[in-house]
Amino acid sequence: MSKTSFKTLIASETPVVVDFYADWCGPCKVFSPILQELKSEVGDQVQIVKIDVDKNQELSGKLGVQSIPTVMIFQKGELKWRAAGVQTLPTLKQQLAQLA
Repeated sequence: MSKTSFKTLIASETPVVVDFYADWCGPCKVFSPILQELKSEVGDQVQIVKIDVDKNQELSGKLGVQSIPTVMIFQKGELKWRAAGVQTLPTLKQQLAQLA
């Protein structure tokens, strides 16, 4: 993913949840269904993007992703929240609710 397309993506008025993951990462596989559930519960109120760190090493490095999964929430181009490791559905919903 190019820097330009990433900047355009996170500039959205709608909160963007970015999941940095890798196919070989066990915890990432655990986190994926949690993100799917989040999307099914909140629908169009949030955009969810998965970024493979192996295919996007430059972007991951620029954003300081050191462990995976790392999840970030952006709104209007600003980083609003980030955490490393598997996050729970209530935690994600709470972070998104603070942006509404």
